[in-house]
Amino acid sequence: MKNILAGTIHTALIATLFISTAHAADAWPPFSVMAIKDGKSTETIFTALPSAEKKWKLCVLLPHLKDSYWVGVDYGVVEEAKRLGASAIIYEAGGYDNLPRQIAQYDDCLASNPDAIIVGPISESGLAEKMKQSMAKGIPTVSFINPVLKTDITSKIFVDFELKGAETGKYLGEKMAGKAGMAGAFPGPQGSGWAESYLKGFEEGVKNSGLNVAPAKFGEASVTGQLPLVEDTLQSYPDMNALWGTATAAEVSVGAFEEAGIENPVIVASHENIAVIRLVKEGKISAVATEFPVMQAKVAVDAAIMALEKKPVEKYYSVVPKIMTQENSASIDVNQILAPASFQPTFSVN
Repeated sequence: MKNILAGTIHTALIATLFISTAHAADAWPPFSVMAIKDGKSTETIFTALPSAEKKWKLCVLLPHLKDSYWVGVDYGVVEEAKRLGASAIIYEAGGYDNLPRQIAQYDDCLASNPDAIIVGPISESGLAEKMKQSMAKGIPTVSFINPVLKTDITSKIFVDFELKGAETGKYLGEKMAGKAGMAGAFPGPQGSGWAESYLKGFEEGVKNSGLNVAPAKFGEASVTGQLPLVEDTLQSYPDMNALWGTATAAEVSVGAFEEAGIENPVIVASHENIAVIRLVKEGKISAVATEFPVMQAKVAVDAAIMALEKKPVEKYYSVVPKIMTQENSASIDVNQILAPASFQPTFSVN
């Protein structure tokens, strides 16, 4: 385990190998999304708001900043707030098991009299009443990254997790075609909503592949949360030679498979972080489905300000995921996914 954790820590040190540190002060290029209305999807190009009419005050809530995925989200919020001249207070709850803390932080947001609230909810059910409360106060409320399916809010942007699970499941099934063995499945934290949707899609994606899959194991989407689950499954199923799951599950599985003596495992990540992208580029992880978290954060900031300025904004934007492999990795703009190596977690923009 020490070797695996050490490798993970080392990942951050080599981030400069492939992430540009350029400061993106200009408006970003148009971003392709799907606008969802009345159950119908329409391809839409989201164009960056050129400027804001005044200095708006934003309050932003994140589940955590434990990994490079959410640091990328933080980066997107900070850069876009700076570009548009907005101020922002940014809270992070410390993990998916800290719903009470995020609820308390939402109360702090409300007490600060923000112009708009942007939230990456730990769970929709846990935050629904708070989102309703801010809406009732006339505060534009925008959710991003994590799913909000039932609560009526100003706008939301996230990927279709079930579709993403199905696409990655299908990819894994095709890569394992004709091979003996089985796969482990590690969808993420139970109760998050997205983990369950990922798993549902994954099971549909592999349904007709003939691939045997061990019982799925839910857990906190961190290195320390996923590593024991992967190691336990490898011990219980010695013929396991494939893995599907969270970025951190995929990340730690590279070392775990190596320590177990499993050669050439097929590893597919349902979402991205800095280590996974590096390992895909190196050919050690077969594929990752990206959902462009930096861009989601920028769209969320723009949507909040557009709502404040009475500009047209869609209620629901769905991100178009992309499967990244070693072969196509050079064609995908990593700066739309991760923060530059020089960026440090930031909690306020003045």
